[in-house]
Amino acid sequence: MKISARFRILSWMLLLVAVALLLSILATRAILAGALTDRLDAELAQEVGEFRTFAKDTRAASVDDLLAEHLRQKLPDRNETFFSIVGGVASRRSSHTPPARLDQDDALVREIASARTPRYGWAESSVGRVRYAVVPVRLTGDTRLGHLVAAEFYDLEARENATTVRVLTLVGFGSLAVAGAVGWVVAGRVLAPVRLLRQMAGRVTGEDLAGRIEVTGNDDLAQLASTFNTMLDRLEQGFATQRRFLDDAGHELRTPITVIRGHLELMGDDPHEREETLALVSDELARMNRIVEDLLLLARSEQPNFLSPGEVELADLTVQVVAKSRALGDRRWGVDDIAERIVLADSQRLTQALMQLTSNAVAHTRHGDSIGVGSAVNDSRVLLWVRDTGHGIPADELDQLFERFSRGSRAGRGTGAGLGLAIVRSIARAHGGTVRVASEEGKGATFTLDLPLRDWTVPHGGPRAVRHAGDRR
Repeated sequence: MKISARFRILSWMLLLVAVALLLSILATRAILAGALTDRLDAELAQEVGEFRTFAKDTRAASVDDLLAEHLRQKLPDRNETFFSIVGGVASRRSSHTPPARLDQDDALVREIASARTPRYGWAESSVGRVRYAVVPVRLTGDTRLGHLVAAEFYDLEARENATTVRVLTLVGFGSLAVAGAVGWVVAGRVLAPVRLLRQMAGRVTGEDLAGRIEVTGNDDLAQLASTFNTMLDRLEQGFATQRRFLDDAGHELRTPITVIRGHLELMGDDPHEREETLALVSDELARMNRIVEDLLLLARSEQPNFLSPGEVELADLTVQVVAKSRALGDRRWGVDDIAERIVLADSQRLTQALMQLTSNAVAHTRHGDSIGVGSAVNDSRVLLWVRDTGHGIPADELDQLFERFSRGSRAGRGTGAGLGLAIVRSIARAHGGTVRVASEEGKGATFTLDLPLRDWTVPHGGPRAVRHAGDRR
């Protein structure tokens, strides 16, 4: 069956519009759901505030009397209910019969009765989800702990939103059907001159999916065919570049995000500890920003401005990498060796490479294995390494280990595209060095950045100067 360009173009356009319409409907539903949650939370917050005001202005002999008096004055909305808990047992509820008796749900009552501070929560009922707020209450002279519970039946309130979304869906796709009928007529008129181009394109064999339209002559149709071929070339190259960029970005941003999350979760109340953690987090955020800005350079080719050389203290670099890497996994972390040397290099790029290697080591080790990071200066070379006691790397995989998109047979733990070690190699090459691996299957692996030594010196108190190892001056 031969399908005309008119039908195909209109079909694709309608499909794209339908997808866009569907996405807009889904976005609308999500926005309405978020607005509903905000509204219900605001109403619950108002109820909590009203109760606090009432409790301040009311004198009661017991917690039960205080809560009972408040509930007598409350007239809940249709999808709203209030009840009290005294001594861990549901006591009273508002006069309006609720859609579901939450106060008869023993599990929910026990959970709410355990609250010692005001809080919000979600619960399930026979009519769907419920958003509630609970306020613990204590009175002097009454040893019992009371709770006021205000609840909003979320799913019942959400039915109005569902009606709105259904109407939007019917109107949107009805309009799409009308637009399709009109578009069929208009497309026939607009595409009439393109039939000539179709005859030219017919000379391109359908078996060659990468083929291009043969350009003959110098008229408008020939220029159109040439422009179309050029556009396809640019699109193909652009999509390939974009795909590689997205793969690199997704892979590289995962590690610093994990480090930031781990340190924030472990941050205590000690001011010194908080200061150190905030410094580490700030450094990781700066590094993430540089990753986003520089990944396009990695996707294209090596550029002179790929690195930002500066003063790097190898000791600080080694210790900081270990400190940041601890959040990646529960391993026996250690510092193998430290080089007390200041060199010229890109500190953030080296950190990026070492963090990638430690992340790789975590993925190929288990709890109880050790991971060590070290630095050394031998003759005119700077050595930075990451060592682990994991399962090692098979010998037949070592040659392709640093290629883009290459993943080992035991790389099942991660979901990356196999770009991490390729990026490590790019960073090493940008510094004029290499990266190598020494591994024995079943006994772990050691990845080493081997870089030329470029010292950072300050001659005679003047401006800082760079001296390459072995230079004679």
